[in-house]
Amino acid sequence: MGVRGYGQTLEEAFAATAEALTAVVVELSAVAPVESVELHCAPADPDLLLYDFLNAIIYEMVTSNRLFSRFRVRIDEQGLHARAWGEAVDVLRQQPAVEIKGATFTGLSVHRTPGGVWVAQCVLDI
Repeated sequence: MGVRGYGQTLEEAFAATAEALTAVVVELSAVAPVESVELHCAPADPDLLLYDFLNAIIYEMVTSNRLFSRFRVRIDEQGLHARAWGEAVDVLRQQPAVEIKGATFTGLSVHRTPGGVWVAQCVLDI
C-alpha cells in the first residue's frame, strides 16, 4: 500500500503523507485529535527524513496503542519536529482495517514538481 502527500511546503507534504498513513488503517474522521505527542527525527536528506518520520509515527501507534489524525511538522537544520494529535484505539468505533509494520524504501521519494508543489511518498509494509 502506498501513501502520498502534497503540499505547498515540504512540511505540508510530510503532514499530508502522515494523514494518508492513518487513512490506510481507519477513516481519518474516526480519530479525534484529543491528545498529542511530539516526534523528532535527526537531520537527513528529505527521502530518509520521510522514511524516519513515518516509522516514528508507526512506532508511536504500536507502542502507545494510538491513532493520529492531525499533524504539524517543522523541518530545520536540527531535523524534523512534529506534533501528532489523536486518541487511543477504539476497535469497535474505529474498526482498524490493517496494522502497518513499517515504511519501506520502495517508491520512497520526496520532490518538488515543476509547478512548485511538494510530493512525499513511499510504500508501506502491511
